[in-house]
Amino acid sequence: MGDTSKTRTPRPRRTSRAKDPVPAETLVTYYRQMLLVRRFEERAARAYTEAKIGGYCHLNLGEEATVVGLMAALEPRDYLFTNYREHGYALAKGIDARRVMAELYGRTTGVSKGWGGSMHLFDAKARLLGGYGIVGGQLPLATGAALAVSYRGSDEVVMCHMGDGTTNIGAFHESLNMAALWNLPVVYVIVNNGLGMGTTVENASAEPELYRRAAAYRMEGARVDGHDVVAVRDAARAAVERARAESKPFLLEATSLRLRGHSVVDPARYRTSEEKARLKAGDPLDAFAAQLEKSGVLDAEARDKLDAEVIAEIDDAAAFADDSPHPDVSTLFDYTYATPVPGESRRLPADPVFPVQGAPR
Repeated sequence: MGDTSKTRTPRPRRTSRAKDPVPAETLVTYYRQMLLVRRFEERAARAYTEAKIGGYCHLNLGEEATVVGLMAALEPRDYLFTNYREHGYALAKGIDARRVMAELYGRTTGVSKGWGGSMHLFDAKARLLGGYGIVGGQLPLATGAALAVSYRGSDEVVMCHMGDGTTNIGAFHESLNMAALWNLPVVYVIVNNGLGMGTTVENASAEPELYRRAAAYRMEGARVDGHDVVAVRDAARAAVERARAESKPFLLEATSLRLRGHSVVDPARYRTSEEKARLKAGDPLDAFAAQLEKSGVLDAEARDKLDAEVIAEIDDAAAFADDSPHPDVSTLFDYTYATPVPGESRRLPADPVFPVQGAPR
């Protein structure tokens, strides 16, 4: 673990805002989506302590503005690849909260039929092509998807989301190199929360302004304030439109500080009490609500009403997940292969290696 006394808040290089003002109803929509992500993740954290969610569970708490801004830049036909911190992206991509929560609970009504869990959400219809538990595992696949789009001559764009720690693995450099060589329509997005698990970016990267790494591949790059939902949307939209029109890759870095530890079981002891207080004071959800109230877009009564609506939606999603069935053991091998494979073993751990004489087959 690095020396966290050197932790610094990443400084965004602001991208230009749209000239036209954002309609009030659009701002309220963004706020509601951010609120939905926040309340969903809070409920997921609670469900994990209740042993309703197993395995690992990584939350988007504090990253709501980045999540919503990025998804607002995509068209429904565009593809998304994410890492394991993907609940909010699934919600903002339009997937029903019921199906997302059911997947976290490991139920058959979930987006991956209960087999994926928190880290492996997948919905081909929504063009969310997976959350990936292996750090950087999504980058080669996203690059391949962009190659397929280019090969077909269609106009979809692939967005590939990752954390700051991913920029130090080989697949990051290999993927960006190929995307630049082949002029692929892919936007790589680094969500830089200043910490790769518990090590600061400054202690892990010789160039802590991570978007600058694009220059090694003659690729355009930019950094944006990830706590500003409209700034994120505008920066991502510019990158997506460029990728669509010119079939050129782009590297976008959003500085977005998570409010909790790396996962729900991480107490984040590497953060000082002063730093935790500073993060709480800079909560992007509260800041956006205050901005909307100051501009007359959303008053306290309307804000409370939205919160009540969202909480009711999350309560309904949790009840739906609770009432949904677990996968049957007999389906354990159903998705091992896409097509039937001769001689495929379906032996369960407790089954004998060889048939027992007289036992039913």
